[in-house]
Amino acid sequence: MGENVCIPYKETKGVVKNTMDRRLDVYKWDMDETLILLKSLLNGTYAETFNGSKDVQKGVEIGKMWEKHILDLCDNYFFYEQIENYNKPFLDALIQYDDGRDLSGYDFEQDGFGPPHDDGNKRKLAYRHRDIAQKYEKGLHNFFDQETMKVWDELYDITDKYTDRWLSSARAFLEQCSSGNKDATSSVASTYGNIDTPDSKDQHVNILVTSGSLIPSLVKCLLFRLDSVITHGNVYSSWDVGKLQCFQWIKERFSSSNVRFCVIGDGWEECEAAQTMTWPFVKIDLQPGSSHRFPGLTSRTVGCYFSVVYGIPDAENDKD
Repeated sequence: MGENVCIPYKETKGVVKNTMDRRLDVYKWDMDETLILLKSLLNGTYAETFNGSKDVQKGVEIGKMWEKHILDLCDNYFFYEQIENYNKPFLDALIQYDDGRDLSGYDFEQDGFGPPHDDGNKRKLAYRHRDIAQKYEKGLHNFFDQETMKVWDELYDITDKYTDRWLSSARAFLEQCSSGNKDATSSVASTYGNIDTPDSKDQHVNILVTSGSLIPSLVKCLLFRLDSVITHGNVYSSWDVGKLQCFQWIKERFSSSNVRFCVIGDGWEECEAAQTMTWPFVKIDLQPGSSHRFPGLTSRTVGCYFSVVYGIPDAENDKD
């Protein structure tokens, strides 16, 4: 697989280096049971941590509704039935095969995409990835009608209430990590997503590295309102290549002495990969009252992890 994967943004590394007078903190997030709750709703483990004060069956029903929304969006708008067996670690993995063709009138149902996975079909897959990226940038309002948006909003609110604001708290933390700067116009910001403007003291970027396959992970970002704080170019799937490989790509992408990395998740794989990279790892804990869950995790706590590994005082992260 490696010979067919183009390391993302390699051509822009010089741009990053030239803008790295300030420190850049790169937050690498796991998705399930970290930024969102889904598996633990479906199998009841989230509710069980509350020792009877949460309705387990209600959590299961909420999880099943999310599963339906995710699968429907994947199949109806993101070509998942066609490309499920062609998972890639990121959307630009086949960018060298994309000839830039105008896709406005392209018929994805009649282009003959499928096996064998030769150069011609890699180009067709690259077209689909480009179309998916464009849809991600436009957001759900581009293909959900008002009634569907209302159903989705209600499900989000119900889930957030059931989980004691886990979803909204995680999203707020992401916004804090990226300084909530959605309108940054510098060349680095346009390439990497939510990075602060040149007037900022420090720069920050959120990256998702999930063990799930790529397309459902992008759909989850949209449905769980994470698309404004995690760009499609910052979503990695470790499904085939493993988290360590993704971390190595990210390190090469942000190669500068002023970059600090931190991994936040709940699983053993990201923990081991972070240890291999000698990066701090913040383990998310579902247990009520923990300071390593949402709500609960603060920038002060994450700042302590940064300081232990990098030994750099962080006045900004000393704030809750």
